[in-house]
Amino acid sequence: MLNLTQTLKKHLEDALEQAFPEIVAIAKVTGFPVDPQLVSASKPEFGDLQVNGALSLAKTLKKPPRLIACEIVKQLKQNQDFLSLCKSPEIAGPGFINLTIQPQCLVEEIRQRLKDERLGVPLFKNCAKNQPSAEPIIIDFSSPNIAKEMHVGHLRSTIIGDSIARILEFRGHSVLRLNHIGDWGTQFGMLITQLKEEAPQALKQANVVNIGDLVTFYRKSKKRFDEDEEFQMASRQEVVKLQNGDPIAKQAWELLCEQSRKEFQKIYERLDIKLTERGESFYNPYLEKVIVDLDSSGLLVVDDGAKCIFLEDIKGKNGQPLPVIVQKSDGGFNYATTDLAAIRYRFNKPPNGDGACRVIYVTDAGQANHFAAVFQIAKRANWIPTGAQIEHVPFGLVQGEDGKKLKTRSGETVRLRDLLDEAVIKAKANLRSRLQEENRKEDEVFIDHVATTIGIAAVKYADLSQNRVSNYQFSFEKMLALQGNTAPYLLYALVRIAGIIRKGGDINIELNELQFTESQEWNLIRELLKLDEVIVEVEEELLPNRLCSYLFEVSQVFNRFYEQLPILKAESQYKNCRLALCLLTAETLKLGMNLLGIPTLERM
Repeated sequence: MLNLTQTLKKHLEDALEQAFPEIVAIAKVTGFPVDPQLVSASKPEFGDLQVNGALSLAKTLKKPPRLIACEIVKQLKQNQDFLSLCKSPEIAGPGFINLTIQPQCLVEEIRQRLKDERLGVPLFKNCAKNQPSAEPIIIDFSSPNIAKEMHVGHLRSTIIGDSIARILEFRGHSVLRLNHIGDWGTQFGMLITQLKEEAPQALKQANVVNIGDLVTFYRKSKKRFDEDEEFQMASRQEVVKLQNGDPIAKQAWELLCEQSRKEFQKIYERLDIKLTERGESFYNPYLEKVIVDLDSSGLLVVDDGAKCIFLEDIKGKNGQPLPVIVQKSDGGFNYATTDLAAIRYRFNKPPNGDGACRVIYVTDAGQANHFAAVFQIAKRANWIPTGAQIEHVPFGLVQGEDGKKLKTRSGETVRLRDLLDEAVIKAKANLRSRLQEENRKEDEVFIDHVATTIGIAAVKYADLSQNRVSNYQFSFEKMLALQGNTAPYLLYALVRIAGIIRKGGDINIELNELQFTESQEWNLIRELLKLDEVIVEVEEELLPNRLCSYLFEVSQVFNRFYEQLPILKAESQYKNCRLALCLLTAETLKLGMNLLGIPTLERM
């Protein structure tokens, strides 16, 4: 009900100005507009909306908040446009004003959403130009390392980043989804040396060899690097060759990257993730310019041969400002240098950059200090334009049911492909058991499709439904349950609605004939009309769990509506109206789950 809420807020601002003209002068002096503080009601019995502004204005106006509320209500009751939207406002407690939307306004909102494929969610408009922003929002997420498998630690970055991207794209923003893979650095020296010895034919003829298990290949080369000085020396020489553009070293590097890329893509396809790869190597040509810019900005300090920047307001244990090294004493660069080059490029205008208006990094909370440091440096170097945003979206650990970091029985990090495989296997076992209990027979194609959909949906939703800043305990049993805030619960609600709509046939109703009389109908209507506000809230706060909580609440309210009121057996005029609510509920759940990257089903 964003449009309706905005209209009501304007009426409240007018009422405040009419009741207390002096606050306009105060607002001009302070530079802060008077906010009536219009929010959703804390409890259904208080109405739909609540005005809290009287309490905060009491000190400024030097009047009791209830008296301020009375004066505001007096003005509102004289405003016929306001009364056409809301019932007579009521004062509660020390000075709250409770508002209840007129039923005909709620019905009109439902009518509009039934005709709108966006279900009332507005497109973002650039406030200055009243048009969608052409400047992209960059979301940096997933970011696995070459020659290493994606593990459970990559799960959160990948699906949280994807859901944020989906929501921003739906709102009309131009979004660039970047996969900042680890495809550069000293580890490639040992990998290239190992490749030259183990599969030299790969360097003579493209695609002639498949390295196979890159993880085993990586471990083998790492072991030799740690134990064999001759191999170690050869590896360091290969790094230098690669950095200097040696064609054979570059070919070996490209082969290693391509093999990893194929494995990553298998995971992305299973999770329905779309990304543009732009690894660390992309920024290699820009590293020297980073040093030049920082030096010209007066930020660089040479300390024991290394070039660094001392941070403001971030101190070490000795109480001294912490340094960030951007060029080592041997002339080499590090992660901080690459991240600074990336920030500089992403905010630079094309053709020398992306021209981003907002850059979002989705990584684990353990990298918070690193990003706080590089963000500070980039701001001090004036690389972030006025009005642009840069932010870190941190997330907690995935834990086992014992509360410790999720590991295999042998103590190793859980591979992401193994986790997804197990989710599908368990979903299939649950499905077969349920089919047997229901005495249903389905073919293997159906079983495979449903089990795969439920398994992947369960893993993704279990993660997204948690507040991302917290750790969460991974449990197949909980995430695959048909009860509670889980993907199977939402999927089952959708399947139930689909069945009702199939049995109900075509919804034969003119939208101007919508009429509702029961409290269960109004409860569902009010819940459905919160969608646009929830989407905008997630866009601003980047917390996908808010959308999950909303979809779960919609499902619960619908189930009460379904259990307490006849739908298919209702009288004709009520049947069609209730079927219309079923249809809008289904579309709301589908849209919300799609924005989370959760696949849906018509039957299960």
